[in-house]
Amino acid sequence: MAHITASRMTAEELLHLPEDHQRHELIRGVLTTMPPAGFEHGAVAVRLASSLHAFVRAQGLGLVLAAETGFKIAADPDTVRAPDAAFVRKERIAALGIPRGYFPGAPDLAAEVVSPDDTTREVREKVEDWIQAGAAVVWVIDPRARTVSIHDRAGSVTTLDETAVLTARELLPGWSCEVSALFL
Repeated sequence: MAHITASRMTAEELLHLPEDHQRHELIRGVLTTMPPAGFEHGAVAVRLASSLHAFVRAQGLGLVLAAETGFKIAADPDTVRAPDAAFVRKERIAALGIPRGYFPGAPDLAAEVVSPDDTTREVREKVEDWIQAGAAVVWVIDPRARTVSIHDRAGSVTTLDETAVLTARELLPGWSCEVSALFL
């Protein structure tokens, strides 16, 4: 369960918080603190990120970013979200450069791994924030249900079970991953 601090904060203030070994996001100016992710969560996130990274790097398509990389997706009040894995196309990186702080805008692909204490509302809000900020697709990976839900800008949602194959044809032509391979 996330802990919410009542006072308003900016993305710049969030960037300079002292290290406290907690995960933080800034949601409409409000600091939200979550405990570190659990073991299963971390294993699923790294399985996805490593598969994406190997393919994206070999094809020169852009960058895959690790869990907890901040993306500033709204301003005044600021919102900084951190997906469990993300992909940003090389064209966007070339146009914007590599920021020292948070990436300005949403990734092209944001992946969220559902933690045992995540509420349905919290997950839905993350998906909505990513899509509204310009993400082409958001994947919600649920280790308990062993599913991946694919959300796109058009508002469609497709849920894949562990017998399916996950692809991202428009963003990552040629990449695929068996959904079952993501889970322990």
